[in-house]
Amino acid sequence: MINIKYKSGFYYLKSKQKLNTSLAKSWQFFSNPKNLFKITPKHMNFEILTDFNTMYEGLIIKYRVSPFPFTRVGWTTKITYVKKPFGFIDKQISGPFSFWEHEHKFEEKNKKLWAYDVVKFKLPLGFIGRFFGGKIVKYQLKNIFEFRTKQLNKLFKK
Repeated sequence: MINIKYKSGFYYLKSKQKLNTSLAKSWQFFSNPKNLFKITPKHMNFEILTDFNTMYEGLIIKYRVSPFPFTRVGWTTKITYVKKPFGFIDKQISGPFSFWEHEHKFEEKNKKLWAYDVVKFKLPLGFIGRFFGGKIVKYQLKNIFEFRTKQLNKLFKK
């Protein structure tokens, strides 16, 4: 389930997925941003520029990504919250959005593991950005998260 709504100047993407794995294994996978390329569409040319082994609050991660054909942008995020093995938050320091904060949450319910994503974001250029880019960005993010859902199902053998 993936939905995107606009409220009070921000877009909110919410995703919920049942994963066929344990809380410990999901943490092992998601807390290593080096695994992001496994769940990001190839056409985005996702590249992590920062080398590290452990996720921690304050970690700065630099990426390069192609949100559109023939366009490469830098993106820097900071891990602002970590609660092992239940979740973490990354926040854009610099990149294509005016604001980007992504909460990753993992929860066991009735012997099943659920992964939740809440992304709060704001497009640049205010009304003009929303008018010209809102539908395109929503479409792209929905496709990215749908691809991610399929890849996670394959990786965790649903």
